[in-house]
Amino acid sequence: MKAEIHPKFEACIMTCACGAVYHTRSTKAQVRLGICASCHPFFTGTQKLVDTAGRVEKFRRRFDATTPAPKAKKRS
Repeated sequence: MKAEIHPKFEACIMTCACGAVYHTRSTKAQVRLGICASCHPFFTGTQKLVDTAGRVEKFRRRFDATTPAPKAKKRS
């Protein structure tokens, strides 16, 4: 390997949004994770309930507020 062309590989602290902290090595000193093995539904076996009903209602309110476009007449 050539010298002086590779990035520094140093100790790294990875912090998840759930509060879990992992110590590893990387080219960055700190990494923030959105999800990790401690809080991911696949690894924990639990599933968080997402407010899909609220999203659907919001879409319906927006969609109902619009008026349908008039249908074009067929040319003979």
